[in-house]
Amino acid sequence: MTDEIDPGTLDFAHQVFELAREGQTEQLASYVDAGLPVNLTNDKGDTLLILAAYHDHPETVAALLQRGADPGRLNDRGQTALSAAVFRRSERGVLALLAAGADPSAGEPSALATAKFFELPEMEQLLTKGSG
Repeated sequence: MTDEIDPGTLDFAHQVFELAREGQTEQLASYVDAGLPVNLTNDKGDTLLILAAYHDHPETVAALLQRGADPGRLNDRGQTALSAAVFRRSERGVLALLAAGADPSAGEPSALATAKFFELPEMEQLLTKGSG
């Protein structure tokens, strides 16, 4: 028995993660609707949601959340989609993640810590208003 993944499967996985990075919402949503795991992770533990948030695609974030993406999932570095959205100053992404139950205190650094470190008072206000 081998642990190697078929090259075609790897190529498809790379394409799917690229869709999240590029904000190709409709295509990505259609794959998830067809059975692609919404919480699929890459070799760094990044989920499709984390990648969409990091690359500032709030429509893709919302579509993934609507399909059951876990807003609290951490990547291998302990980062969340919410901290990524805060870093990118994506108000719409932050609000969508908060509405889905993302915890501003989760992760390392947390979304709150990210807002403080990068001196983003508008993000800090969103996080405290949304969680308070």
